[in-house]
Formats: sequence, structure tokens, C-alpha cells
Amino acid sequence: MPKGSKELTALRKDEIVSACAELYNTMSFKEITIKEIGNAVSFTRTSIYNYFQTKEEIFLALLKKEYELWINDLKRIQAENEKMNVSEFAEAIAESLEKRKILLKIMSVNHYDMEENSRIELLTDFKAVYGQSLKEIRNCLDKFFPEMTIQEKQDFIYLFFPFMFGIYPYTVMTDKQKKAMKLADVDYVYMSVYDITYAEIKKLLH
Repeated sequence: MPKGSKELTALRKDEIVSACAELYNTMSFKEITIKEIGNAVSFTRTSIYNYFQTKEEIFLALLKKEYELWINDLKRIQAENEKMNVSEFAEAIAESLEKRKILLKIMSVNHYDMEENSRIELLTDFKAVYGQSLKEIRNCLDKFFPEMTIQEKQDFIYLFFPFMFGIYPYTVMTDKQKKAMKLADVDYVYMSVYDITYAEIKKLLH
């Protein structure tokens, strides 16, 4: 554990995670290294190892942060609405994920490698937040669709969350990928994060 106050530790962790997020806007998971992240923070690169041992741990922390932000949105949806029909709920969830493109992008990366290369205490912290996101979706279903059975709510959760892993690659493509699709004569309809999420939720709830 690095020397210094808990506040300093939290600030430095946040700076590392924020630097990683900034790099992730223009670089791939494979391209980003601890050296690259170290060049983007205000302290020495070797100090990063006081907080994270691997690149995967940094990405796991970023993913945890993104889940926490999404959870806040899910709680806000519940707090600001007494009732919602299927279309309104689908719209609200779609809008919440439209803002969380980093979350969706990281989810499309191999989770097995990310989790396997992180210490158990960090992985446990992440799983707790992930579990909270499941709970908040369940809370939404309990509030807005009380007529659903326990099994129907469970089915929604275990169909929607795996679906989320595929949102990013289906909605964000590089020019190279688009060219390859065209050359392969693939009849593909491009959709936004909002469009594909809205359509899926309406389908699941109907």
C-alpha cells in the first residue's frame, strides 16, 4: 500500500483510471500499456504499480466506474418516474446506455483475460458493483412492471445483460470494417446504441 492518506490514494487511482479512459478514446485495449498511461499522469510511471499491478486491473477499475455511473442513472429513472410503459422504459434505458459508450466498449473486450489478470480483492469489488447493476434493473422491473412473474424478470435480466456485451461491436465500426462489409457484400443495417437497445428492450418486454 502506498504511503499517504486515503484521499491521496483515491485521487491517484482516479487519475490513473481517467488517463486510461482518455487514451481509450483513440487507442485500442491492445495498444494501451502501463507506460502509455504513465506518460499521461502527473506522477512517475513506476508509482502506478503502488495502485494497480496490471493494465487489466486499470481497465477493470474503469469498467467498475462506468457501471457505477450507469447504476446512478438507473436509480434516477426509478426516482423520477412513478409509472412507465414499455416504450418509455425502453427509451430511458436506451438513453442511459447511449451515454455509457466506454462501458459498452470495455464489455466487448475479453472479460476472461481482464478478470484473470486482476487481484481477487479488485475483482470482488468489481463483481459487487456489477451485482448492484443487476439489482437496479430488477428494481426497475419490480416498480414499472409488477405484473411480470419472478421468472419473467429473471429471463429479462439474463437475456439483456449478455446482449449488452454485443452492443458496441454492432453499433461502432471502423472505416476498415465498413469497407470489408461492403466488399463482402454483407447486407447490414447500421444502428445506434439507442436504436438497438430500444428495440431489444421492447422485444423482451413484449
